[in-house]
Amino acid sequence: MSTYRSQEWFGKRDKMGFIYRSWMKNQGFPEDMFDGRPVIGICNTWSELTPCNAHLRDLAESVKRGVYEAGGFPLEFPIMSLGETLLKPTAMLFRNLASMDAEESIRGNPIDGVVLLTGCDKTTPSTMMGAASVDLPTIVVPGGPMLNGKYKGQDIGSGTSVWKLTDDLKTGLITYQDYTYAESCMSRSPGHCMTMGTASTMACMVESLGMTLPGAAAIPAVDSRKKVLAQLSGRRIVEMVKEDLKISKILTRAAFENAIRVNAAVGGSSNFIIHLTAIAGRIGVELNLQDFDTLGSNMPLLVNLMPSGAYLMEDFYYAGGLPVVIKEIASQLHMDAVTVNGKTHAENVDGAVCYNSSVIYPYDDPLIKEAGIVVLKGNLAENGAVIKPSAASTSLMQHRGRAVVFENIEDYHARVDDPDLDIDETCVMVLKNVGPVGYPGMPEVGNMVLPKKLLDKGITDLVRISDGRMSGTAYGTVVLHVSPESAIGGNLALVQNGDLIELDVHAKRLHLNVSGEELDRRRAAWKQTDLAYQRGYVNLYIQHVQQADKGADFDFLVGKSGSRVTRDSH
Repeated sequence: MSTYRSQEWFGKRDKMGFIYRSWMKNQGFPEDMFDGRPVIGICNTWSELTPCNAHLRDLAESVKRGVYEAGGFPLEFPIMSLGETLLKPTAMLFRNLASMDAEESIRGNPIDGVVLLTGCDKTTPSTMMGAASVDLPTIVVPGGPMLNGKYKGQDIGSGTSVWKLTDDLKTGLITYQDYTYAESCMSRSPGHCMTMGTASTMACMVESLGMTLPGAAAIPAVDSRKKVLAQLSGRRIVEMVKEDLKISKILTRAAFENAIRVNAAVGGSSNFIIHLTAIAGRIGVELNLQDFDTLGSNMPLLVNLMPSGAYLMEDFYYAGGLPVVIKEIASQLHMDAVTVNGKTHAENVDGAVCYNSSVIYPYDDPLIKEAGIVVLKGNLAENGAVIKPSAASTSLMQHRGRAVVFENIEDYHARVDDPDLDIDETCVMVLKNVGPVGYPGMPEVGNMVLPKKLLDKGITDLVRISDGRMSGTAYGTVVLHVSPESAIGGNLALVQNGDLIELDVHAKRLHLNVSGEELDRRRAAWKQTDLAYQRGYVNLYIQHVQQADKGADFDFLVGKSGSRVTRDSH
């Protein structure tokens, strides 16, 4: 008799065994499906409301084929899907809820191993967080990027080109008809953003962690090789169950260090920090904000993709994908780290070849010598803030300017294009109350669109500071994740119009040029805004979400509960 976890359901020879087997048989499963073979849960984040993941039902069938071929019993189940483009007020508000959905669905059901079907930004970290809290054998199948956008003879990239086209529309460089035409040109196939935005960053993250089969991150969603990868992943998860290769054996401290260095080399999203920190908290690996700076800030940028470069994910795949990057920076990685196929990174990338050095640069001749995300500290961010230099303006890496303050997102929208707004190209835009508690949910609004009167002058970048996030597809000299956030009384809440702010990325410093005595006086007069959420999930979120430097997970979800469930349902 099998000792697999699922036999605690299907192997019982009593009333409960009858119930578990009988009701499953109404789907037409034959008797031998319950004879002790590994049960593989396929955790599907498919939804037509999550356009990036709308093809995952089809991909699940490929996974099932692989599971059956390897002698397993595949059972697909849905969890809450988080679509970055449609879900209000921000998908990040619901990342922790989806992680709870994944965790309890995996733990509460007769599952021996799990395949996570992911795509859009938050669907990857949320399912990873949930799976880490249960600690069963787990493999990730990323849904893949869209094909390159094609607009009037040139490539355009999701998100990145949206910001540029919006600026062009605002200043009259294109018509509204051009703008709407570009919508269809940009999103022309299933899949997630094809820039190195958060979705692509998350796919690279899980591959660098060792949680996917080699080469999985960059395969376009509509490429037939994506289905091949899904089928092979279905086969492999059955073997992982037999080997008892749990997620905790993959997600070691070495794996997290690898992911940080790879993220810098690919020019990954600043959102990577929030999500990797939360996953580490679930699996029990010590990881703090400073690790991202210490391990990643001096890494070179090798991948020439928007928003930090010129190309897109389809080009990255044709150039050789992430295995080439891992091989190039092997001297900086723990190449002996074990991955889901049971082999090390060194074994997996041994035959990797770069087919386009304009897309993937060599380690010794990088696109940018030092391009990893930098952690800033100072009296304006006592627990830290982050900036992505590869997407910023070199001329603004050291800057001192007058603060132009927006108290919340509504204040920003109401005043940003006011011709009387007292702002010029030397100023620093400050946006408050868009952090985890303040919005709530920490939305991607940190890359504030510049005032029209500055765009009309040809100004394309300003230093911008907030306690929010920005899309991984965005660019600019944008300081993000300021912690503690303004909504709970962090010093960002005390900034006033006209205050001088100093940014020095090289010195890793963010300073508000206001005396401690003046800050104390302002703090005494500060009053917390009534957040007005008295019920439901959002109230729970506000009460329990941690700050950005802790990964914005719920305080009561840090750590894991394991896979054991001791009580039956009847």
